[in-house]
Amino acid sequence: MNLAHTCWSALAFAIAAASPLVTRAQDAADAPELPASSGGIETYINTQSLSNGYEDWYEAGLRGHLGMGNHVLGLEAATMKRFGENGNFVGLSDTVTLDQDWFATLSIGAGDGASYLPSYRVDAFINRKLLAGRQLVATLGAGYYRAPDDHVDRNISLGATYYFEAPWVIQGEIRFNNSSPGSVKTRQQFLAATWGHAGKTQVTARYGWGAEGYQAIGGGASLVNFDSRQSQLSLRQWLGPRWGITAALERYSNPYYVRKGATLALFWELP
Repeated sequence: MNLAHTCWSALAFAIAAASPLVTRAQDAADAPELPASSGGIETYINTQSLSNGYEDWYEAGLRGHLGMGNHVLGLEAATMKRFGENGNFVGLSDTVTLDQDWFATLSIGAGDGASYLPSYRVDAFINRKLLAGRQLVATLGAGYYRAPDDHVDRNISLGATYYFEAPWVIQGEIRFNNSSPGSVKTRQQFLAATWGHAGKTQVTARYGWGAEGYQAIGGGASLVNFDSRQSQLSLRQWLGPRWGITAALERYSNPYYVRKGATLALFWELP
């Protein structure tokens, strides 16, 4: 088993637990990674405080994955309240190992009609392991997002993940998005680093910046074509051979409001 495969859970769960909001809102989904365990489940709660008179956000959810042959099937479900509006989201994914160098992911998700959730979204990623030790993974992604107000986002992303000899993993991505109506073209990027060892302690820091095309803020209103920044710090701590907790802090800002929040999660892994 190569170094990259043994470290795959590092960014996948640490980043996901730090930002449960990412995959359900109007941002594009991050490229998923193959988990090292054959299965697992995680439940979380999240609260966010907003400035400029916007109502606080609340979210609770459950996510899990299960390995079946060369496939890893994923499921997530979440309930939340944002901008004074309740919403629910369900998502499914399949990550398949094609051979020792290639793996791919297809994910779909849908909201219940809440303005800030997708009517449906589809994201796909193809990944290639590079270098002699396969410690560099290059990723090409594409996504489609249709909102309840019928605006549409289409994106293409390019990313890379490098697995050093323990304890470091670094990741970066650049994403190009085209929102319609209006053909609003934007670009976002992020950098992330994870320190630690799966089964013990992992710390992940992530910083993202760029522009967003549309963001629904309730009451039929939307923010259009604006810059934003997001920073996250998470700690994933194993308390037993197969279970532990994740705690994360997050800060997001755009010209209209600042959002600060925290996430607490409990996870359990199958052998």
